[in-house]
Amino acid sequence: MRSFKLGHSGLLVLAGLAFGGCGGRQREGISPGSRPVPLPLAIEQGRDPTAIYNQMGLIATGSPLSYVGKIAYFATPSPDTTMLLASVSIPNRMLSFLRDGDTYRAPYEVRLRLMQGTAEVKSSDAMEIVRVATFKEVNRTDESVIYQNYFRVKPGDYTISFMVRDVSSNRSATQEGAITIPRITQGQLSTPVLVYEAGHRLTLDSVPKLLASPRSSAVFGQDSTVSVYLEAYGPQSRLPIPYIVQNEKGAVSWRDTAVLERAGGLLSGAINIPISRVGIGITNVTFMRDDARDTVRIPVFVSFGNDIPLLSYEELINQLRYYASPERLKSLRETPVDQRGEAWASFLRSSDPSPSTPEHEGLETYFARLQQAAIRFRDDGTSRAGWLSDRARVYVALGEPDQLYEQNVNGPITRNSISQRGSLQYWEYGQYAVRLIFYDDTGSGRWRLTPISDTEFQNLNARLLIH
Repeated sequence: MRSFKLGHSGLLVLAGLAFGGCGGRQREGISPGSRPVPLPLAIEQGRDPTAIYNQMGLIATGSPLSYVGKIAYFATPSPDTTMLLASVSIPNRMLSFLRDGDTYRAPYEVRLRLMQGTAEVKSSDAMEIVRVATFKEVNRTDESVIYQNYFRVKPGDYTISFMVRDVSSNRSATQEGAITIPRITQGQLSTPVLVYEAGHRLTLDSVPKLLASPRSSAVFGQDSTVSVYLEAYGPQSRLPIPYIVQNEKGAVSWRDTAVLERAGGLLSGAINIPISRVGIGITNVTFMRDDARDTVRIPVFVSFGNDIPLLSYEELINQLRYYASPERLKSLRETPVDQRGEAWASFLRSSDPSPSTPEHEGLETYFARLQQAAIRFRDDGTSRAGWLSDRARVYVALGEPDQLYEQNVNGPITRNSISQRGSLQYWEYGQYAVRLIFYDDTGSGRWRLTPISDTEFQNLNARLLIH
C-alpha cells in the first residue's frame, strides 16, 4: 500500500469519464488565477458523496466499487517540466478480503495512463496488497487505502485514466479525463493539498514528502483542523500568504495570513485551518500571492462522519429526531457556532454503542434506515417527506419488523377507534414485545398508525432515544 497526495493549480476537467465500478476519495486543486466562487447548497436529504467529489473536481465513482482520484502539480528545476502527483483513495469496504492466518488481506490493482492523442506518455501499473489485523477493519469506510505515484511531464494538454481493480472479485472501474498540466515558474504557487502529514521538500528535483487525503475531506467534531500543504517558488526567505475560507453561499467565514518559510531551494509549509471556521459541506479555501498576483484554491469537504449524509448543522439536528431526545437536540442546536465541533464530538462519544471501533455503528445504522425509508415509503400518500410518514418513522426508529402481515377489514375497526373500512398492516417487534397497527381506509396507500399504536410507538421511542 502506498500513500499519496493531490491538489494543485491545475484544474482537473472531468471529460468523458467512463464509470465502471469503483469508488474512493481525494483532494482537489484549482488552477492559478481562478477566483473564489459560490458553491451550491446541500439539499435537505443529503447529497451523494460521489457527486460531491465530482463537483470538487475529483475523479470519483460509486457502486459497485468506489474510489476517488486526484491530480496535483509541483515545480521542478526546469519550467519545461512539471511534477504531477496522481493519487487514489479506496475504502477497505470496497475490497474483497481473504482470511490469511490470523489476519486478512485484499489484493488490488491500480493502472494510471497519461496520453497525448494516441501516444502513451507515462504509465504506472501496480499490484498491491492491503493487510488488516481484524475483521472489523475490513468494513472501514474512511480513507483507509491510499495509492500515489509521481510523474515528471512537459506542460500541455493530456488525457489521464485511472483503473482500479479488486483482484479477488475482479470488479473494476476505469475513469478517464482531460487535464492541462501547467507550466510552473518563479513567483507561482503549487497546488494546495490537504494532508495528514507533510515534511519540507528541500530541492526541486525531489518529490514532496506528503501523506495526502485524496478525498480532501475532514470530519466535523472529529478533526479540529484541516492541514493544507502549499509550496511557493522564488528567492524570498519567507513569504506571507493571505487566504480566505468561503462557505457554500460564497460568504467569507475566515480570513488569515500564513507564512511559508524557506527550507532549502523553495518555500513550503502546512497551513492549519480550524474546522470550526470551515463549516459543513464544500468550502473553498483560496490562497493568494500578492507579490505575483497568483491565486490557487482548494475545495474542502467537511462532513459529520463517513456514513452520515452531507447536511447543514441545523438539518442534521432535525434528522436526528428519532435518535436523540428533544433535550439533547436542543442543547446541540443552541451550542454557539465556535463550540459546535466540541459539542458534536462529545455527542458522538456518549452515543457510540461500540467505542472501541472506528465507526459509529448507531449513527451508521440510523442514517442507513433514513435513506432506505425515504425510498421505500416515498409513495405513502402523504405530502410529508418520505422519512416522516408513519411507516417511515417507525422503520427509522425501530428498524425492520420481525413480522409484517396485512389484512383486509370489511367492518368498523372499533377496537382502534377507526370507523372506516379498509386495510390493516401489522408490524411486530419481538425485542420490544409490541405490535403496531397501520391502517389505510381509502385504498390510496396512505398508511397511518392507529391512535393506540401511535401512542405505543411514541412511548417506546422515547425510551430508546439517546439522552
